[in-house]
Amino acid sequence: MTPSERLPSVVIVGRPNVGKSTLFNAITGQRRAIVGDEPGITRDRIYGEGYHRKRKFELIDTGGIIPNDDELIPSEILKQARVALETAEQIVFVIDGRTEITGIDRDLAQMLRKLGKPVSLAVNKIDHAVRDSLLNNFYSLGFENMFPVSAEHKLGLQALLDHITEEFPLSEPEEETDEKKPQKIKVAIIGRPNVGKSTLLNSLSGQERAIVSPVAGTTRDSVDESVTADGTEFLFVDTAGIRRKGKTTEMTEKLSVVMARRNIRMSHVVLLVIDATQGVLGHDATVAGYAHEEGRAVILCVNKWDAAGDKDRKEFTQQIRDELKFLDYAPVIFMSAKKGSGVKQLFSLIKMCFESASKRVTTGDLNRFVATLRFEPAIKVFYITQAGLRPPTFVLFTDRPNALHFSAERFLINRLRETFGFQGTPVVIKAKGHH
Repeated sequence: MTPSERLPSVVIVGRPNVGKSTLFNAITGQRRAIVGDEPGITRDRIYGEGYHRKRKFELIDTGGIIPNDDELIPSEILKQARVALETAEQIVFVIDGRTEITGIDRDLAQMLRKLGKPVSLAVNKIDHAVRDSLLNNFYSLGFENMFPVSAEHKLGLQALLDHITEEFPLSEPEEETDEKKPQKIKVAIIGRPNVGKSTLLNSLSGQERAIVSPVAGTTRDSVDESVTADGTEFLFVDTAGIRRKGKTTEMTEKLSVVMARRNIRMSHVVLLVIDATQGVLGHDATVAGYAHEEGRAVILCVNKWDAAGDKDRKEFTQQIRDELKFLDYAPVIFMSAKKGSGVKQLFSLIKMCFESASKRVTTGDLNRFVATLRFEPAIKVFYITQAGLRPPTFVLFTDRPNALHFSAERFLINRLRETFGFQGTPVVIKAKGHH
């Protein structure tokens, strides 16, 4: 998207737990940010698209900001938020209408006034008609445009959106040129907490986009980043570190697993990040299982290889193959996201896996191919056809009343890969008895 085509940007800011994510979801109409009653759940900036009275805009939800806080995470949030605020056309400053104005609210107000950008004050959690005298207190923050809203019950949003989008350009009707556009490949980055997923996202996108810190579980939400390489657009989604079910006592962590699984479901290709310094752990297999169950193309990214000491690539690859037998189709790549080594090769590998998963073979070619096969024990295949893509799914009719024996199924899948090149993607076989 060229700068002239860039959508006007609206940024939501506020201290933790005032309802920014709820407001973001109410405006974009999707459950994109994790919402809960625990302060500081959104630690990064989350992008969405809003549409109001034929005006389209980009909406950014920043993490809960605590100015001048010495802790690592709040200062990183402030850094992330500043990046968003610098390009904002409009700022929505959210405060909690049911509590007193806090020192943090006042510090934030002062910081926002210095930016010289248009700021609308959204007094949230106002679920009923409010006396003007109550709202008058909030004028002390120094903002002229104030809107009582209830993000949870979607009250007062029209007036707020009317004001902030007033000068935004009307959106042109979308031209029907979708077929000419290159296919956008959606890529989910998954793995245990702290294996380097956010560092990989930053390295792939060439900018500091997700918050990176040595604190396990820093990324609690999903962060999207669009990158165009060699004429192909890649949309990367960095999912929160997936924890074992038993350990996800916090609602946030449970939601993170749900969101990660949802991102896998919505992706075309999955990058499973493994920590080379720790080797393949049982939990890596659990995380990988989610991607395999969803039938996604998978690339195994062995990260932190520069810190793995004298480990041997061949031995490590064998360890992966032993531990993740069900991912025998997934290519393995050794890399260091922090140093950037091996990262560039991922683009062509992702494209290859996507094309494999999207490949369609004609029924004629399939039946000529299957006629050359010799199954042990002998099976007569009457007919084979491809029933679906991503993953490539084949239906075959045989002289057997039941499904194929797993050895025959494995033989058929291996021959399909050899002949038609389904690298990096699972292949599904559905056998039916011929009546």
